[in-house]
Formats: sequence, C-alpha cells, structure tokens
Amino acid sequence: MTEKQQVHIIVSGRVQGVFFRDFTQRQAVKLGLSGWVRNTNDGKVEIIAEGDNINLNKLIEVVKIGPDHAQVKYYQINWENSIKGFSDFQIIY
Repeated sequence: MTEKQQVHIIVSGRVQGVFFRDFTQRQAVKLGLSGWVRNTNDGKVEIIAEGDNINLNKLIEVVKIGPDHAQVKYYQINWENSIKGFSDFQIIY
C-alpha cells in the first residue's frame, strides 16, 4: 500500500469567481484524494490535499492550469509531514 502524503497548495491570479473551488473538488474526488479547498481573503485559493503521491501530483498539475476562465499566475506547493486523515474533500466557505 502506498503511504499517504499531504500537500498544501496556494494559487493566485484570476482564481476567484471562476469556479476554481468546485473544479478542484471535482478533480480531487476523481483522484481519490481527501482534504479541502477555500478562497482566502487576499484573493487566492488554498488547498490541502491528502492521498498517494501519484494522484497528488496529478492534482497539482491540473490546479496549475485551473478551470476555464481562470488564469493561474503563481502557485506555491509545500509537501507536509502531518497527515490529518480527512474523510472526504470539501469546499470550505
């Protein structure tokens, strides 16, 4: 069995008001990942995702592009040691 990992992603650019959270949740669920996505007060989108390395990297690749109408200008990716054991992938409002 593959060891579970966690990644913390921040994306900025035109990422709010373009269904970025919904897009991220759908991709994460499709990849079997757990965690959450939320908008930040400074106009970015923050993602915490847990799962196997291969699927986390697939999520990273799709959020670097984002949904139609999004324009990702910058992204920050931090691999983290702590695993919180989320049961699903949620949009936080």
